[in-house]
Amino acid sequence: MADRSNQGGDGIRTFPFPVELSVGGVGMQIGPMGTGRTWHADAPLERVHRIDFHVVMLFGEGPVRHMVDFTEYEAGAGDLLWIRPGQVHRFSRTSEYRGTVLTMQPGFLPRSTVEATGLYRYDLPPLLHPDPARLAGLRDALGQLRREYEDTATLPLSLHTAVLRHTLTAFLLRLAHLAASSAEARRQRSDSTFTLFRDAVERDFATNHSVSAYADALGYSRRTLVRAVRAATGETPKSFIDKRVVLEAKRLLAHTDLPIGRVGAAIGFPDAANFSKFFHQHTDQTPAAFRAELR
Repeated sequence: MADRSNQGGDGIRTFPFPVELSVGGVGMQIGPMGTGRTWHADAPLERVHRIDFHVVMLFGEGPVRHMVDFTEYEAGAGDLLWIRPGQVHRFSRTSEYRGTVLTMQPGFLPRSTVEATGLYRYDLPPLLHPDPARLAGLRDALGQLRREYEDTATLPLSLHTAVLRHTLTAFLLRLAHLAASSAEARRQRSDSTFTLFRDAVERDFATNHSVSAYADALGYSRRTLVRAVRAATGETPKSFIDKRVVLEAKRLLAHTDLPIGRVGAAIGFPDAANFSKFFHQHTDQTPAAFRAELR
């Protein structure tokens, strides 16, 4: 298979949705999990990799360990793992993946559905644990989606695609409701101060590491910001900023061949020594040692 990966100016290779593997060339896929599945020949699933499409896995067996953005999650039978575009992840070499996997190309659904289903809520945890009633509804919706996906003979392609969009929307609305009803999601959504801070950090973390600067830009006192962030996350604003910076550093170290100094510069550390000191303080590893572990 030809290399269809994209490589941006920062050297990150992001693998696009493999349309050629989709039935009828539509912007989604659904099928059983198991050995031999991949979205690109040059993206081994057991290696850290980055994708630009959504992945939802409903596990039929467990436990399964799966890394998302450098956090290990353990899923059991009936759990779901929702990985969003831009996140880095890695399949476990030792876990057996059994169940159903859904992949979806950004842009396959209309904007109103994207907003209603919170497709880009990166603040929500990837791992979801539905209760029996919600699990039954999700399984039924996913089963119906799979039947529609595999039935390419009943309807012309345009109608087939429209039905898939509606059926996928029904499933995602159930999934979004599950995610939004978690205790963490409720806590984070309840505080608009934290929400504004979170969005500002996501936008500006590469150039702004200052709590006071964020407070000034948002029109809050530093004390108000500290109180809101602590209530939502249990941590300080500075810790929240630093964790986001460290995450991006890990992404760049794991998925690019950029020199250490350029990785630091990309996240706001023009001095390589300062970046190495910062990274070591937060990970107990040097950037070079972290990169070596993943190679």
